[in-house]
Amino acid sequence: MDERRAEPDRRIGGSGSPVTLFGEFTITGNRKVRCSVSLTERDLLIQRFASAPVGRNKVVLSLKDCIGCRAYRTDDSADTAAYFSAYFYPLKRRWMSSGVSRQRVEHCFRLAALQDPGANLEEAEKWARAVRERSGRQRYPRDGVSMSELPRPCRMMLLVNPQSGKGQALTLYNNHIQRQLNEAGIQHTLVITERQNHARELMREADLSQWDALVIMSGDGLLYEVINGLLERPDWEEAVQIPLGILPGGSGNALAASVHHYSGASPVYSEELLVSCGFLLCKGLVSHMDLVSIHLSSSPRLFSFLSLAWGFVADVDIESEKYRHAGAARFTVGTLVRLASLRIYKGKLAYLPAAADRNGEEGLRKNMTLHCNNQASSLSPASLLCHQGGDTPCENTLHNYCHSNNSLKVRKAENTPSRSAIKSLPGPPDSVLLPLDQPLPSSWVVVQEEDFVLVLAMHQSHLAEDLLAAPEATVDDGIIHLFYVRAGISRSALLRLFLAMEKGAHLATNCQHLVYAKVQALRLEPYSPKGIITVDGEVVEYGPVQAEVHRGLSRLITG
Repeated sequence: MDERRAEPDRRIGGSGSPVTLFGEFTITGNRKVRCSVSLTERDLLIQRFASAPVGRNKVVLSLKDCIGCRAYRTDDSADTAAYFSAYFYPLKRRWMSSGVSRQRVEHCFRLAALQDPGANLEEAEKWARAVRERSGRQRYPRDGVSMSELPRPCRMMLLVNPQSGKGQALTLYNNHIQRQLNEAGIQHTLVITERQNHARELMREADLSQWDALVIMSGDGLLYEVINGLLERPDWEEAVQIPLGILPGGSGNALAASVHHYSGASPVYSEELLVSCGFLLCKGLVSHMDLVSIHLSSSPRLFSFLSLAWGFVADVDIESEKYRHAGAARFTVGTLVRLASLRIYKGKLAYLPAAADRNGEEGLRKNMTLHCNNQASSLSPASLLCHQGGDTPCENTLHNYCHSNNSLKVRKAENTPSRSAIKSLPGPPDSVLLPLDQPLPSSWVVVQEEDFVLVLAMHQSHLAEDLLAAPEATVDDGIIHLFYVRAGISRSALLRLFLAMEKGAHLATNCQHLVYAKVQALRLEPYSPKGIITVDGEVVEYGPVQAEVHRGLSRLITG
């Protein structure tokens, strides 16, 4: 390395930013290849001196895509050189595809200008520190979203459910996430959950002062446990502020897909989604996230981050448990069974329009396409055949929330809690909900007793990796996105709603049986004697239920 060789024409990078650090190094692994490296406020520019095809001897890497940089020496005591490696995850076009995804790029440089090993290491550390500092100042634009940063160094508790999805969460952690966190210099402790509600119990008792963030690698059900465990603590007001991270390890991965969507990137799936969420986690930017309080007749109040479902969506998710051995295909089988004998659910629905929409009820009840899946997941158009009338073969992968023993038993209803009892429950008080046995105020919109195919309340954009159910949703908009489908819809029309939802196009269709409203609170009273209600994919007591959104109550790492 020789900083004295810097020349005036090298002081402007490819982005137009002034060069703040310049040096010449060899490439690790091939000491014959020398290059100049320029660091600006926005980019790392690498210019190779060795002969190379035109256009390939210069590389410009955006620091927005950098998650870390480290300096080190080798174990060879005879080698006086020092090294620094920078880790980038730029968006690149996928092979044989028109889409783009984040792909790992590592650049490693050797410094041997001085005979003193300590001096070489000091210089390498100066470079590594400068790259980290400048990459930490980069931001992707996020209109209207207030964000904060995780501290550096950061201490994370990483909870993994080894049984979620196809049972590959630990393998995915070993193949991708462990390396990403190490590259970003993030200290983390791996906690493997052993049973249902294990994470909920841990959160009630954990010393949260040891951690800067809690990260969940699983389906959405593990985060449901974590959030409710935090809100059951005596110090819930402080506990609920600890940043939460999500890494897809299940089948549906709705919140992970939502986080990726909020970043503005094009859709990705499977391990590409995992790499993207790992990148966003390492960038460490934190947004507020809405939570929704859920009241049931006799159960303690619950908190939801994703969805509330009754009807078709809930039935498919839970009834397909018997096909768990088939992996994600369990939802395909469950959907076929339920479509073949489409059920009608009798009940009463009411809601309080969101504040911004209360002066125009017509604007609230837009006809939109809804996908009926509160736990929705993968739909493959190529494998979906739509037949008018009869059975409709379709592939529809619904959310896997990692619940190992969903119980359909309904506890006998007890007396509905009074208003004072509601206020005394753990967590923040509800501002607009009355006890379930009291009539609703006149400001609520009441959907007269109707026959429904499904009712679905969404708090995030996605129902699954490839189901964009609420395209207008953001992580902290203070809105419950309420969809319901009236009876009378044909199997083929219901299937078309699923298909349109893959790209969020259901909002532009003209389905006369679908209603969509932005609401602050809702109340559902099922009249059908049997049925399933799910919250974030978990079965809850069947019967009257009501919900209210609490804007920005928790915090989510969204990058």
